[in-house]
Amino acid sequence: MPRLIDSFAEIGADYDLAYVDLWGCVHDGIVAFAPAIAALQAFRAQNGKVILVTNSPRPRRDVVDQITAMGIPDDAWDDIATSGDSARAAMFRGAVGSDVFFIGEERDLSFFDPLALIDTPVPIARVPLERAEGIVCTGPFDAHADPDDLRPQLLYAKQTGLKLLCANPDIVVDRGARREYCAGAVAQLYTEMGGESLYFGKPHPPIYDLARRRYAALPGSLRDPRIIAIGDGIRTDILGAQQEDIDSLFITGGLAATETRTTPQGPEPQALNAYLQAQMVTPTFAMAAFR
Repeated sequence: MPRLIDSFAEIGADYDLAYVDLWGCVHDGIVAFAPAIAALQAFRAQNGKVILVTNSPRPRRDVVDQITAMGIPDDAWDDIATSGDSARAAMFRGAVGSDVFFIGEERDLSFFDPLALIDTPVPIARVPLERAEGIVCTGPFDAHADPDDLRPQLLYAKQTGLKLLCANPDIVVDRGARREYCAGAVAQLYTEMGGESLYFGKPHPPIYDLARRRYAALPGSLRDPRIIAIGDGIRTDILGAQQEDIDSLFITGGLAATETRTTPQGPEPQALNAYLQAQMVTPTFAMAAFR
């Protein structure tokens, strides 16, 4: 059972670095959470460093634009590691070939923009499925449609042995009060059908490698910082932290609010314990909302 806390200030002094999830912790896809911003600013004021570690399929610069538009100030964070950049690096190194079939929305086409950190990138062309060497998925074509609608294309891809590069392992997110499917739902279906999916966001190692590099490039970074991961995704944020052997703070009022019977005062301990036992993941701390 994790230790229940009321504010990050109770434990913040014990850490040098926080890997902080964005969606569900600092914003809901529409509105930024003022208490979360204040908590991050206070942590940084005490010399803590904040790397925003997000399963966004977008490049870092797009996430900066997005959170700035929401009113999240740049004094609340030090750098950003996105699953999009981690996956883009793999794509430009040829993980799914040169000719790729793209599954995603028009707004995510920046995924294919050149990536400076790759010296000799593989040339990438978006082609019809019948000509593709692999698949790049930043999300479903329609975030509100059942991913099973993609079964015909995925069946063809499986039969021809195509790998699917998943730029966002999240299954769902809540945009305001409305739930949306993410690339992880497509990759999960493809895997269940017998296809091969490649993952680059939480809880998988590549995004943590990127986060460590982002931190190491900061002035005053430590060789062996005390790290805590903060997030509302039990199978992404918290499982990833557990696999990386770092402490974690589970925000129960996000994706698991119903299962943990979370109120503004906190989760119901019995419900939280039952949920964690079912998920077989154990965070170090838990609280209703990040503040």
